[in-house]
Amino acid sequence: MLENIRVVLVNTSHTGNIGSTARAMKTMGLSDLWLVDPVSEPDSKASALAAGATDVLGNAKIVSSLDEALADCSLVIATSARSRTLDWPVLSPREAGRKMISESSQAKVAIIFGRENNGLSNDELQKAHFHAVINANPEYSSLNLAQAVQTVCYEVRCAFVEQQESNTVTEQEAYPLAEDLERFYTHLENTLTDVNFIVKNHPGQVMAKLRRMFNRIRPDSQELNILRGILSSVDKNTKK
Repeated sequence: MLENIRVVLVNTSHTGNIGSTARAMKTMGLSDLWLVDPVSEPDSKASALAAGATDVLGNAKIVSSLDEALADCSLVIATSARSRTLDWPVLSPREAGRKMISESSQAKVAIIFGRENNGLSNDELQKAHFHAVINANPEYSSLNLAQAVQTVCYEVRCAFVEQQESNTVTEQEAYPLAEDLERFYTHLENTLTDVNFIVKNHPGQVMAKLRRMFNRIRPDSQELNILRGILSSVDKNTKK
């Protein structure tokens, strides 16, 4: 299960934070680290702060886009420190840890952490099924990147230990991978544009709200295939 849990850092500025993240992960038994467009690749400073977790650091995968990091994941949780214009389903770190452990027995899952200075963009947050918010002191809620990673990874570890002690694995639905969801959203947007439901020059927040709705509903793989079939039928008849 722990091997199927992926920690994704987006556009990290300081290599030391990458090393500290690797250390935080290894202390909780996690090892799958992905770096999306880091400002600098891991260096000697990262290795020094990784301490005994240089294996996690050395095996980190570096990709240019968030879509690449999430493509083969069926559950995506993004961390966010502040409220956004568009509300999204929110989990506490404890709920996020339990959900990741529950679903990691069936497929890969990912937890995303954003930039040190301003976190994740709205577009990046909309790629997640849920947002995780650490309930810190509202008068001083400043957590550095590695501390945030350590907090979430600790909850993942606790959930893992709980499940091992109970010796039960709950059967999960077969959820589509992130890359399949992205194809669906692209198809949906194209179809809605073709039928003039979305005005190309003034799209507004239609797709953002539809993403939120479908991410909240979480259609399984068969249901997503049905939705794609409906869109294909609309496309075919529209062209006729």
